[in-house]
Amino acid sequence: MRSPWFNKLTLLLGPRPPLSWLLLCLISVLALITVLGSSSSNAFDAVASTSGPDIYTNYRRLKEQAAVDYLELRSLSSGASKQKEFSLCGKERENFVPCYNVSANLLAGYKDGEEFDRHCELSRVEEKCLVRPPKEYKTPLRWPAGRDVIWSGNVKITKDQFLSSGSMTKRMMLLEENQIAFHSDDGSIFDGVKDYSRQIAEMLGLGSDSDFIQAGVRTVLDIGCGFGSFGSHLLSLKVMAVCIAEYEATGSQVQLALERGLPAMIGNFISKQLPYPSLSFDMVHCAQCGVVWDEKGTQTEGMLLLEVDRVLKPGGYFVLTSPSLKSNGSSVNMKKRIMFTPLETITQEICWTLLAQQDETFIWQKTSDVQCYSSRKQASVPVCRGHDSQSYYQPLVSCITGPSSSRWNPIQNRSSSLLLSPEDLEVHGVHPGDYYEDIQLSRSALKNYWSLLTPLIFSDHPKRPGDEDPLPPFNMVRNVMDMNAHYGGLNWAFLEEKKSVWVMNVVPVGAPNTLPLILDQGFAGVLHDWCEPFPTYPRTYDMLHANGLLSHLSHHRCSMMDVLLEMDRILRPEGWIVLCDKVRAIEMARTFASQIRWEARVIDLQNGSDQRLLVCQKPFVRK
Repeated sequence: MRSPWFNKLTLLLGPRPPLSWLLLCLISVLALITVLGSSSSNAFDAVASTSGPDIYTNYRRLKEQAAVDYLELRSLSSGASKQKEFSLCGKERENFVPCYNVSANLLAGYKDGEEFDRHCELSRVEEKCLVRPPKEYKTPLRWPAGRDVIWSGNVKITKDQFLSSGSMTKRMMLLEENQIAFHSDDGSIFDGVKDYSRQIAEMLGLGSDSDFIQAGVRTVLDIGCGFGSFGSHLLSLKVMAVCIAEYEATGSQVQLALERGLPAMIGNFISKQLPYPSLSFDMVHCAQCGVVWDEKGTQTEGMLLLEVDRVLKPGGYFVLTSPSLKSNGSSVNMKKRIMFTPLETITQEICWTLLAQQDETFIWQKTSDVQCYSSRKQASVPVCRGHDSQSYYQPLVSCITGPSSSRWNPIQNRSSSLLLSPEDLEVHGVHPGDYYEDIQLSRSALKNYWSLLTPLIFSDHPKRPGDEDPLPPFNMVRNVMDMNAHYGGLNWAFLEEKKSVWVMNVVPVGAPNTLPLILDQGFAGVLHDWCEPFPTYPRTYDMLHANGLLSHLSHHRCSMMDVLLEMDRILRPEGWIVLCDKVRAIEMARTFASQIRWEARVIDLQNGSDQRLLVCQKPFVRK
């Protein structure tokens, strides 16, 4: 019952306008600002030319954000939209990967291999829907059991594709009913990978592959990684191996590797650079990866080797295992000489040394001698000008990255400690206090997350029909993505807590570029523009974390709803989302989460700040 004073106030002021009317007024004001801003842009440009570019940039950013806010507030103001959940996509999009549409790329005029490249500008899907799991999809087995046995219904590979995939694949995998089993590296035989790894170590002059880290090899870029066998073995040696392979509609190497809980992402460099800065990896590995290293169509010969040189650290290694040659006798050596003569010419030109050759495996080492670049006579490959600290799908270049970078430090001289020293941080322009504070905050945050999630992700997870509960330390979380990684503090916290996870540290384009620092710690990481889809297959991460990402995106053209839908695409059913941000961003995200069918809970951090925590779980929805 309303009080008498409320009734008097109603008589004086009239009836209270409905909430939808107030929201409509707010939307109208924002729309008017946007329209007036657009119509007056010419007049403003004249003022901006005298006031400086910063004023215009800030104005343009505010105008773009007003448009985004208008669209999102419009969707929130609609009573129907507020209650309506997104529908599920059709069956044809169960394995949908945006930006990789060969047919559309061909129609757009891309050819000579560029049709297989990433072209997000051609993949603007108007329909907003939730990518559903296949009918046969099952929750993956817990790590480490899930490394060696996966459900065949979770990946797009048919029995016919498996049977026609060659003897090497058949030795590595065993297809039985609804499961694919991989040889375990705990046994005496692991598809020859242990022997292969030891062979590489011996060719490097090491006593064993367990000495890789002592020799400076902590990070490996594995190109065309098969199904992750080599990377799985390297991870057991505490060497971070990241698999990259081109997009494949079926039988994907990347999808299979991620399903096994191994670091992987879609990546090819037919015409564009990889999304890593220069001097990123200690070793680049290619075992029958299908790349023609000494040919690039109409472009400069050896362009792909120049890209390997760009991402390789000084003193790092390029390991190439060529397709097997069945011939015997002197003809084999002759064929090898014919095949590798162009490579020998290019590698000498870019200051690489052929360290060793054994069977079909060749190992080159990138020089750490800065004099080599200046002493080259009549060099056909020039040294690049400047340094690409933020390479995000830029065109391939026909020059080599010289030693001008402050990060030019041979891998053999590097400290074995993952924790960066003050001297290392100075190279990156990072204050030690900021770096150590990020680690400390991440330690505290991870403990809070785990206290919230532990009742659910460990052995007392609600039992599903036909699924036995695992015993600790088996758990649901293996593939983790930090969508706004800062200095890699969350990765550090997982390591210190001895959690059996790996982290894909993502540095958003437009944020301070801390990716070189993350990679120098031996972590996996990549640059990414969150206004675009991430280069991975659906259902490939168990946990997504983002601290401050939503506020960061509010200054860009991204729609929060599009970002959350992309998160839903790459997250596995029953996976977790942990977002930490300002109250306004969290409240808006919670509203959208209900439309995406996430189970969401807002948590007050109770530290006096305007930060809130949004913890969500993606349900297992089939229809």
